[in-house]
Amino acid sequence: MKSTVKVLAVAAAAATTVLLAGCGGHSNAGTSGDTGSKEIRVYADGDVNVQSVWEKTIIPGFQQANPGYTVKLTFDLHGQNSTTQLSKLGAAVKTNRDFGFDLIDSGIVTSAASSGLLAKPDAAKLPNLSTVSPDLLTPVNGMAIPYRGTSVALAYNTKFVQTPPKTLDDLLAWIKANPGKFTYNSPNSGGSGGAFVTTVVDKYVPADARAKMATTYDQADEKYWDQGLAALKDLGPSVYQHTYPNGNQAVLDLLAKETIWVCPVWVDQSLTAKAQGTLPSTIALTQISNPSFTGSGAYLGVPKNDTRLVAVHKLINYVLTVPVQTEIVDVMSGFPVIDMTKLPGTEQAKFGGMSNKTFRQGYQSNVSNDLNQQWQAKVP
Repeated sequence: MKSTVKVLAVAAAAATTVLLAGCGGHSNAGTSGDTGSKEIRVYADGDVNVQSVWEKTIIPGFQQANPGYTVKLTFDLHGQNSTTQLSKLGAAVKTNRDFGFDLIDSGIVTSAASSGLLAKPDAAKLPNLSTVSPDLLTPVNGMAIPYRGTSVALAYNTKFVQTPPKTLDDLLAWIKANPGKFTYNSPNSGGSGGAFVTTVVDKYVPADARAKMATTYDQADEKYWDQGLAALKDLGPSVYQHTYPNGNQAVLDLLAKETIWVCPVWVDQSLTAKAQGTLPSTIALTQISNPSFTGSGAYLGVPKNDTRLVAVHKLINYVLTVPVQTEIVDVMSGFPVIDMTKLPGTEQAKFGGMSNKTFRQGYQSNVSNDLNQQWQAKVP
């Protein structure tokens, strides 16, 4: 299946129109109903791996499988214009004008969903949605479609650790029993360290407060962090050299050199490093529980007043096919969102039994910023 998609990519690459870092937006007024247009305008942002999967896999494969349809991609590297695009989307929906894009692949999708700016996907037009866990739709209230996932997991060197910790309590006990063999990056320098910090403090946060902190900002709830921050400070003497590296990659470098044996890592980043040989084959991944590390889905959203819904649903449904989901694993080392048992065995094996059915949501951005500041003030 991988080779089929790649062949399609080569065959139709010349037909792909890509506008780099554009801000598109047509001024014509939106209308009700579907115009029947077979051109789909996509706004996507992120790193080059996101751009690659659109340009080399999704777009050419879709156009080859659906003659007459074209996809026009505007890619915004690192999301430099994403905040502007969210504002434009809000204005377009409010005035019933054309946003200029029919499909959005960006971190702004979750905000757009919570703000009522997206059209509710029509499940009847998305038969492949039935293979996606309903839990992945919860963070966006069913107003957007997940197409890949990412999560922080526990990496460990099987050369030194045969039985890895399975729960957060097990992990904290392991760290103290093996001083100097664990570390995490400062939470403001990368998400893997941020996930570890968030998970430790969440151990002491009531479930209702935790759920609220994932979507809204209320500083009153931050009172529940004191116990977790104290636990992190108490862990300090057992952390490698009582230091916290700057960034996700710095922790992976220590793991690769066998300086440390266990650490939190991004699944996609570590799988990519293993494939490239910068992490040794002795490194394995597992997910802890009670609570697990945080993760999330990447979502596709359709503007609320879009008029190309038939074509857009056709593209979204294509993205949820087994060949495309397999390529997402191969190209991005990302979690698929469809039932993992439908993927080839080699792709399933990469995740070592980890599940893609739920991703424990992180904090709302302002809440997360406050936690980073409190960690800096109370932990090192």
